[in-house]
Amino acid sequence: MSLELWLGVIVAALGTYLLRLLPLLWMQRHLKRRDGEAEVDALPKWLVVLGPMMIAAVLGVSLVPRTSDPEGWLATVVGLGVTLVVWRKTRSLGWPVVGGVLTFGAVVIVARVII
Repeated sequence: MSLELWLGVIVAALGTYLLRLLPLLWMQRHLKRRDGEAEVDALPKWLVVLGPMMIAAVLGVSLVPRTSDPEGWLATVVGLGVTLVVWRKTRSLGWPVVGGVLTFGAVVIVARVII
C-alpha cells in the first residue's frame, strides 16, 4: 500500500480512538470532582440527551433510501414497519433493529429476483 493510504488509515484510527478516549477521560475527571453526589445528578444535562439525539439522527438518515427507486422505498417502508411491530411487542432496542435490517435485506433480495 502507498504511504498516503497508510497515513490515512493511521489518522482515521487515531481520530476514532480519541473520539472515544477524550470523553471518557473528561467524564472520569468530572465524576471525581463531584465525588459525594448522586450518580444521576453528577451527569451533565447534555450527556443525558446525547443518546436520544444520536438515535434520532440515525433514524432520520435511515428513513431515506440509498437509491430513490421503488425497490429502495419499498424495502425502507417494510423494514420500518417490521421494526415498529417488533419494538411494540418486545419493547427492546436490539430485536427491532435485527428484524428491520433482516426484513430490509430480504425485501431488496426478493425485489431484485422479481424485477
